[in-house]
Amino acid sequence: GRSRTAYRITVRQLESLIRLSEALARLHCDDLVKPSYVREAFRLLRKSIIHVETEDVTFDDEGFDEGHEDGFDEDEEMTEAAAAAEESQAQEEAPSQADAPSDNEADEPVEPPTQQRKPPKAKKSKKKKTQISFEQYGAISNAVSAYLRSKESEQDDTEGEESKYLTWGEVAEWYLEQCEVDIGDSLEELERMRKLTNLVIRRLVQVDHVLMCIGNTEGIPEADRKIAVHPNYTF
Repeated sequence: GRSRTAYRITVRQLESLIRLSEALARLHCDDLVKPSYVREAFRLLRKSIIHVETEDVTFDDEGFDEGHEDGFDEDEEMTEAAAAAEESQAQEEAPSQADAPSDNEADEPVEPPTQQRKPPKAKKSKKKKTQISFEQYGAISNAVSAYLRSKESEQDDTEGEESKYLTWGEVAEWYLEQCEVDIGDSLEELERMRKLTNLVIRRLVQVDHVLMCIGNTEGIPEADRKIAVHPNYTF
């Protein structure tokens, strides 16, 4: 089908894609241009192209996982597949008929073994998705990025390198304060905006690489992680 997004592509831009891929290979001291370099070059080039029409942004409510966009848990699927294979193997190894009857039981009719039917497993439903327009996504990302960059500039002379960085949760709460008029007294709207803000920040960190986490993030909740604008990002 037709895509909602169109790009103005020229031969020079295709050549730029090749040069970017080769430059990334040289950056990693590789003699061969790997597919990952081409994908990164495409991402960089796509960000610089003017969109005729921009598609909406879709988030996975359970967390963005680029490798599993269908919304299913791979571990659960593999567990179910293994269980089904074991069940099938057990049925094949089971004797197809009962042991041969003795002389006294020869005249008695042999009843076929009854097979117990297991209730059908409920199908796993896909994870819920949240979708917003690209304009709304851009408004949130620009506001968050500008705020972080301004706070970093204000605190350049403070003590400690990491002290000038704000946490993920502090940035989210700041943006909610900016939307206080739109949210009003509705708790439902407040929770919706809090969830949406966290999804946007997560995408800015994991997908767009506009933001980055500072220091070690292993075992640290998202709200407590210190984040900053990527130094190569320009408004």
